[in-house]
Parts: sequence; structure tokens; C-alpha cells
Amino acid sequence: MSGIIRGLATVRRYVGDVMGDSHYERYVAHHRRRHPGTPLMSEREYWRTRHAEADANPGARCC
Repeated sequence: MSGIIRGLATVRRYVGDVMGDSHYERYVAHHRRRHPGTPLMSEREYWRTRHAEADANPGARCC
């Protein structure tokens, strides 16, 4: 049974990564590591900036 639970937890984590659940946490870790002492964007500001950049530079998106 514990193998099934571990497997489901792994799938949940993978889907969360694909959907962007951990992007802000990774941004915070990177920012604190590379730019200590400077203010962080709030999570709301982060997502607004991220979506604005994606809209301005669509890259390989199909739509």
C-alpha cells in the first residue's frame, strides 16, 4: 500500500510541476540565492510578469 501512496505522491508532484505549482517557490529560492537583500515580487506580481512576458514573446506556443 505504501508503494501506491508514494506513486500517487510522485504523480501529484509531477502534475503540479507541469501546471506551474512550484514556479513561484523556485523564483523565491533563486532570488534569495542570487540577489540577497533586494525585494521580492509578491506572488501576484510574479504571475502577472510571467504571463505578460509569455504574451509578449509567445515562442513555440501553438496559440
